Amino acid sequence: MTATTEAAPAASRAGGVRPAGYTLVRAGRGSFLLHRRAAVTAVALVAALFVVCVAYLSVGESFVPPSEVLKVLFGQPSADELVVGTLRLPRMVLGLLVGLAFGVAGALIQTVARNPLASPDIIGISQGASAVTVGAMTFGVSSFAVLPYLSVTGGVVAAALVYVFAWRGGLHATRFVLIGIGFAIALRSVTTLFLTKGDYLVAQQAQVWMTGSLNGRGWDEAAPLGWVLLILLPGVAWAAYAQRTVSMDDDTATALGVRLGRVRLGLVVLGVLLASVATGAAGPVDFVALLAPQIARRMTRTAQIPLLCSALMGAVIVVLADLLARKVLAPTELPVGVLTAAVGAPYLIWLLVNSHSIRRTAGARAGGTA
Repeated sequence: MTATTEAAPAASRAGGVRPAGYTLVRAGRGSFLLHRRAAVTAVALVAALFVVCVAYLSVGESFVPPSEVLKVLFGQPSADELVVGTLRLPRMVLGLLVGLAFGVAGALIQTVARNPLASPDIIGISQGASAVTVGAMTFGVSSFAVLPYLSVTGGVVAAALVYVFAWRGGLHATRFVLIGIGFAIALRSVTTLFLTKGDYLVAQQAQVWMTGSLNGRGWDEAAPLGWVLLILLPGVAWAAYAQRTVSMDDDTATALGVRLGRVRLGLVVLGVLLASVATGAAGPVDFVALLAPQIARRMTRTAQIPLLCSALMGAVIVVLADLLARKVLAPTELPVGVLTAAVGAPYLIWLLVNSHSIRRTAGARAGGTA
């Protein structure tokens, strides 16, 4: 909600001036400013996600007409109930939830770091989850009921270490990203060590998990992830409001009485939890958290990264990538992480090449917001 109702700068609200691109919406006794382009983008992404989901449920070894897919989705009797409702729907729902979680997680971490390179798979969170999970597999833990919790633990611990080492009387964006990259490299080496020490079959299973895959996944993974996202929803609503203050320069935010340290810590914790639970459910699906927020920001042209549009874009990316992963080399199914990496890696290179101009643009936007 608040992700598309991005409020105007505090100075503009206090002065009673309505910024360009906003519409004043009254709701009972209250009112808020709605960013028109962000709202239109969110509606368009919802429509695109619906189309992608219907296509996902239609396409497979046997084609199911979209009309039959809609019957199943709306609870009407259909001869394709088994194929759509039992075989394809659980996997699609998991992909949708994973995309939502990674999209918001990437948006929150990039907001705190003020750097488009900051995402869970770049700053060590996904690598921490991978190291703990692969280590558990190496020592004989194979229960899929336990591994997601270990993955979450690894991601949280890795993020805590990065945050502690990056803190020097404040959280400097560049230091945060660089230390995160260092931890990512170190943790990837630990994961490789576990792979070389483990059984061959266990190593093969771990390799598939590390790529990020929805193969063989269903309601057992989607249901817990859905409940966690529902529990964290109030925190996401708070984050959509709090991220405006983090986007200001430090002096302005401090002058307005904002406790930046606490707000940034809260946003990082929320982003880490979202990324960790998504990783636990499907493995580290790389580059979704990197791509989704930046695409959403360019589509909405907002000063802050829009959380709702980032979530929807993440869901579109994962569901579409998994659809292509099932069909590109059919009947062989590729891990969804292979497709997201094929798109995300060139984008990461582009970000690195254009990092100076991106930082300058982001600084100008932040200055305008303050």
